[in-house]
Amino acid sequence: MSLSHLHNELTKTRAFVFKNWTMTRRNVFTVFEILFWPLVGFLSVGLLAEFAALAPETKAFVLVGVVSMSAVQVCQLDVAYVLLYDVWSKAVKHGFMAPVAIRHLLFGSLIVGIIRGGIVFFVLMGASFFIFDFDFTIPGAGPMCLFLFGLFLSAAMVGIFVCILVLVFGQRAEVAAWSLVSLMLLVCGIYYPVSILPKWVIAMAKLIPVTYFLEYFRHFYGFEPTFSHVLAKGYGTVFAYLTVEVFSMKAALMRAKRTGMLLKLSE
Repeated sequence: MSLSHLHNELTKTRAFVFKNWTMTRRNVFTVFEILFWPLVGFLSVGLLAEFAALAPETKAFVLVGVVSMSAVQVCQLDVAYVLLYDVWSKAVKHGFMAPVAIRHLLFGSLIVGIIRGGIVFFVLMGASFFIFDFDFTIPGAGPMCLFLFGLFLSAAMVGIFVCILVLVFGQRAEVAAWSLVSLMLLVCGIYYPVSILPKWVIAMAKLIPVTYFLEYFRHFYGFEPTFSHVLAKGYGTVFAYLTVEVFSMKAALMRAKRTGMLLKLSE
């Protein structure tokens, strides 16, 4: 890859970083997304754990789950927003007229998502220590980086899926940006181990990468994983999903152009 081509790729990706970051700065409700709602959910669950007098290891299990899901939710919203912002401003066709590829759109939005999701994670990590005396740093820097990177890739997976749904079904599919993570919460073991679920639900949990990343991080706090080779399975499934989704989004975009959905989203 020549330096000029690399510079061109970085410039196009940076354009979407700038777009999402600018929209974030101008939107007062962003404060609610990255601080208010995550803190409300975190405090609600944490105080319930205190009231129920959970054992320290059980409280660790729950806090890891709620903090992780908050970070995933915020990060995936940024990936979904890269298309939803254009839908809401009726400018979808203009965005895809630019000489950019889907990879620029996705990488640029994911960078902002990682920044915002990282802020949420570390704010709640600090709150866990000062309010509930729970230390997220026990696993060490390496495992934490592997865990966080897995969470952010999972968030990208959800955000891309939302974009695909919007391109296929139109604006009415935007509700998926807020509902998909809540549905994941039910089956991937946020508040309880997946081993207590019915067998058919456990089979669904195996298809969700977050399940494996949570089990990987929790084993540092004494919880034996339900599945084997959780880190390899987590990264294997999330990369497989991302590969399929990138090609699916290209196909959805071509279909949206052919059926006129792209114009409908711009009117």
